[in-house]
Amino acid sequence: MKTENGTTSSLHSLIPKAGAKRLQNKGSIVFLSVSFIAFLLILLFKADLVLISFRSMFTAAILFFRAPESLKEIFTSEILEFWIGAIYLIGIPVSLAAVGRKIFKKKDATKELEKSELSLGKISFRAFMRQSIALYASAVIFILYSLAFLAPFIAPFSPYDQQDFLVTAYQPPFARLHALVLKQPKTLIIPLQAGNGTTVELANSLISDFQSLKTRNEPNTVRFIDEYRIDGNRVIYRQGIRTKTIAIDELAGTGKINGQAVPDFVIARTFIFGTDQYGRDILSRVIYGSKISLSIGFLVVLISVTLGTVIGVTSGYFGGWIDAVMMRIVDILIAFPALFLILIIIATFGNSIYLIVITLSFTGWMGVARIVRSQVLSLKEQEFILAAKSLGLSSMRIIFRHLAPNTLTPVIIAATLRIGSIILTEAGLSFLGLGVQPPTPSWGNIINEGRDSLLNYWWISTFPGIAILTTVVCFNLIGDGVRDALDPRMRG
Repeated sequence: MKTENGTTSSLHSLIPKAGAKRLQNKGSIVFLSVSFIAFLLILLFKADLVLISFRSMFTAAILFFRAPESLKEIFTSEILEFWIGAIYLIGIPVSLAAVGRKIFKKKDATKELEKSELSLGKISFRAFMRQSIALYASAVIFILYSLAFLAPFIAPFSPYDQQDFLVTAYQPPFARLHALVLKQPKTLIIPLQAGNGTTVELANSLISDFQSLKTRNEPNTVRFIDEYRIDGNRVIYRQGIRTKTIAIDELAGTGKINGQAVPDFVIARTFIFGTDQYGRDILSRVIYGSKISLSIGFLVVLISVTLGTVIGVTSGYFGGWIDAVMMRIVDILIAFPALFLILIIIATFGNSIYLIVITLSFTGWMGVARIVRSQVLSLKEQEFILAAKSLGLSSMRIIFRHLAPNTLTPVIIAATLRIGSIILTEAGLSFLGLGVQPPTPSWGNIINEGRDSLLNYWWISTFPGIAILTTVVCFNLIGDGVRDALDPRMRG
């Protein structure tokens, strides 16, 4: 029944929206809860490494102010990965708890319906939150980036360890192998500094912490074996076609039987994604490879979008000869084959990671520049820009306070859609041997390492290929969702 002012019909029309809103809130709460629990479990199981990471971070900060030269001799990028992972592992649960608390605080229904009071950003955000597929894709991307940040804590092996390849080479997924634990240290021990004083003590403390982090708090060498038997005070074991013996005194254990009916100096390791020709764990290499591929995609898009936005705004606003010169440069660079230009630069100057980021950044800004320029050409004739000019505002103020914010919609869409293509380009260069060089893992060079044995050992190239496919598809779905959310005609 409809009242004179149409209240009943409007309430009925709001019922499906209210149901969708409740379903959306429920899905958000489930995702936040699962993510929060997952981070807490990782923090619980890796508490020792996290504590060592923060302790070494604190020690390095003190050493930086007391003796920076001493810190420079010790510091490596590998310990930085643990620091970033520890901060991320603590920071994300705190952020998830804050977001969950905000969701649980229900706002009044009348405020939810008063869209006239909402800003454009909030309206677009709520429109994006109604894009179910884009939200699922965003959750997958969040998981992938979390894997990249937490790689030192969650990767079961070091991506560079060549594990007794006579035994571990070409092992299929979920292969479970036994290994002997030796008293011998896993890696060469970094020598402690001689002398006395606070600086030496700090340096030695940092060296010890770094050694623990590098070995993941498992300092003993492990030797993978096909089979073994105990003969008196010696262990006879086989690696491939070789049979060797080792004294029990050289093993890290007493020989007592543990709960799995094997001596305590024997451990078992599972390779979930299998191994490559060198016995390296594919799962660990895919996880560490995500750091390279995802980082390159994000940095390249950030640099290219920033450069394209600046050039596009400058060209469109000032016009004249500035516009003519800049657009002719853009036309020339667009006409030149981008891949050919990238190959020339890499072949001339080498193929370091930094050069790849710079090369991809400076060959991908032209499309953004043209999009931003077209937006500025239409905006600078609008009344609010003319009013700003009449008030005597400077050109820089008009550009950064009025023009640039109003061109963000196409820029955001272009950025989200371009990340996937950048990841594909980097993977293609690495596949050709012109990108990230082994042994540093990236998804592209892992696929390249397994291409010659794809029929017999399919898992080497398949899993990084699935990672690339998943990432690119998810970024494209997010780009579609952002486009629909920012377009008034699409969000309704």
